[in-house]
Amino acid sequence: MTSSYRINYQLRAHKRDPLIEFIKGLLLTPFILHAKPRKPVIASPNVPVSGELTNRRGSSGHNGSDDEKNDYQEEEKPMVDANLQRYLEIMKSVEVMIEEHRRKALKGVPEHSRLHRIVPSVASFFTPLPLEAAFLVANAKHSIAARRFVPPSFNDIRRILNTAQVMAIAPTLNLITFDGDMTLYDDGTSFTENSPLIPLLIALMRAGLNVAIVTAAGYPGDAGKYEERLAGLLRRFDMDKLSEKLLERFYVLGGECNYLFRCGWKQNEAGQSVVGLTYIQPESYQPDEMLAWRHEDIQELLDVAEENLKRSVASMNLKALVLRKSRAVGIIPADASVKIAREQLDECVLSTQQRLLEYQQMSADTKTAIPFCVFNGGNDVFVDIGNKLIGVQVLQKYLGAAPAATLHVGDQFLSTGNDFATRSSCCTLWIISPEETEGVLKELAPLLPAESE
Repeated sequence: MTSSYRINYQLRAHKRDPLIEFIKGLLLTPFILHAKPRKPVIASPNVPVSGELTNRRGSSGHNGSDDEKNDYQEEEKPMVDANLQRYLEIMKSVEVMIEEHRRKALKGVPEHSRLHRIVPSVASFFTPLPLEAAFLVANAKHSIAARRFVPPSFNDIRRILNTAQVMAIAPTLNLITFDGDMTLYDDGTSFTENSPLIPLLIALMRAGLNVAIVTAAGYPGDAGKYEERLAGLLRRFDMDKLSEKLLERFYVLGGECNYLFRCGWKQNEAGQSVVGLTYIQPESYQPDEMLAWRHEDIQELLDVAEENLKRSVASMNLKALVLRKSRAVGIIPADASVKIAREQLDECVLSTQQRLLEYQQMSADTKTAIPFCVFNGGNDVFVDIGNKLIGVQVLQKYLGAAPAATLHVGDQFLSTGNDFATRSSCCTLWIISPEETEGVLKELAPLLPAESE
């Protein structure tokens, strides 16, 4: 959630995505009208059992129940095909609406598109989305058209949008960025050497792509902390003896957008060559507006955020601790056994965001508003200076990647998540687990150009 994004918890379904809900509503109509459950086969008490009927009719006779089952089988396929055709027509119509929205956006009037009028909060689309083709892929996996009791779901449509985006961006992809927790590894854990994602990440680098992890975890200039979280990945890079040229395509951007590291070979304390991370000085990649952020203004904003978080912890009697960093402040569980409810976390997020917006409005005449991000991390809440939108834009400029050639993969795309803001600057994939990340990368790999090293 960025400082420019305001939300009313009571009046808006902030745990939903408007575009996905729109598509889901369209697909619900043919499901209700046409995907009717089959009528049950009920045996009559007067009908003899199979053995008796066979004896009466002879060996060539047919069971009436079997005839009915055959009738249902004959009816089944045409009905499934008809359902599939209706769903495909809807997806094609949405595909056309998205393309019209893109044309209007290129002319500077996205608000004139039909899609914008229906879904006013719709984000930017940097590529076409082949939704019809993507639906066929999803239907083959999840039998959407054959389902009679479960309509196309939120997750069905989220996965279809992911597949469509992979199909569209693969030929021109230059930069792919990833969230950390719940995208590359489970929440609060680290990369392990046996992670199935590691060969897929290496394949992306071999295909000539720049790969970056953009994470909220902030350790100012401390490569060692990030090396600990990514130890399994870096060891695999070392074991595979990746070349320096290949390693230089891998980056870590911490604190949302504040601390950039490049991968490569370096000497450890024992004088051995190992794969590690090297800190890149801000002056070499941060734009002037970021370099102009004053330390005093940053700390004052964090003071306001910390005060509100402490008030929230006290008023809701949360078993949480306030953690202050140089460019972040947040609340974390008091111990590993504590689980904070989602609604309580959202209350902290939304109240803190509102307080910071009020603070910036009151001080607008004397201070430049510093971008910030307030987000629900699943079992914690953090306020970071900057956000992932700025982080992706910094990498795009530093590595020469256009929005249409940049893909961000993350799990926090609801409005209280910190991946949400990236939609304004690049294409995105919304996943919910490392297993889903593995799935989308396996879809992407065969569509990429041949490995170039």
